[in-house]
Amino acid sequence: MRRCIELKGQKPRISIIVPALNEGAIIDGLLDDLQLARASGHEVVLVDGGSEDDTRARAEGKVDLLLQNRAGRARQMNRGARESSGRWLWFLHADSSLPADWLQQIEAACGSDTGQWGVFAVRLDNPRWPYRVIAWFMNRRSCLTRIATGDQGIFVRRELFFAHNGYADLPLMEDIDLSRRLKEFEPCCLQGPLGTSARRWEEQGILRTVFRMWSLRLAFWLGISPRRLSRHYPQCSSPDTES
Repeated sequence: MRRCIELKGQKPRISIIVPALNEGAIIDGLLDDLQLARASGHEVVLVDGGSEDDTRARAEGKVDLLLQNRAGRARQMNRGARESSGRWLWFLHADSSLPADWLQQIEAACGSDTGQWGVFAVRLDNPRWPYRVIAWFMNRRSCLTRIATGDQGIFVRRELFFAHNGYADLPLMEDIDLSRRLKEFEPCCLQGPLGTSARRWEEQGILRTVFRMWSLRLAFWLGISPRRLSRHYPQCSSPDTES
């Protein structure tokens, strides 16, 4: 992946789109960090999928648009993209944590004359060495294959996103499906690292989770329906501030 490190020309307006469902325990951290983007003229959009906790209440006053939509990450992100106004769309998971220079990195990428889309390198929020190895392989894989996952913070030009019909309404693999359709355009890889939760590996076991994710991805590439695959993709528990 090409690295975008310089800001060229006038910085475009970025719409930061966060899909959320029962993320009240953790959403404050991300939204507090994103106030810097709002102060710099960018836009924060949170699309709630019907939370039964205080996610929406915590987002009040911290976002430019607070939307409600039928649950489903792809549906929520598409809704946020349609309602947003930025020239660039940056999709962030609610459990993401941002590096110190995140605003400079994303503005440089989106201010590039030639960039079309890209992702961040990631790190998992568990500092133990197995999780550092997982993150290293995730980052290497995306650089070699130009296939990204949503926890890498996919960003894309608005016109390119809609020209490729946005996210397919899939119960999973919507991020891989989108990046596969964008592969003809060389993506930009930002150094990040963008932090993401290790809770899936922690709850379901490292080896079991790695094997399941690679098996599901292979099955998807072989043409098996994501709706069928979703039956074999157990959901994580909601985040807990006391855990």
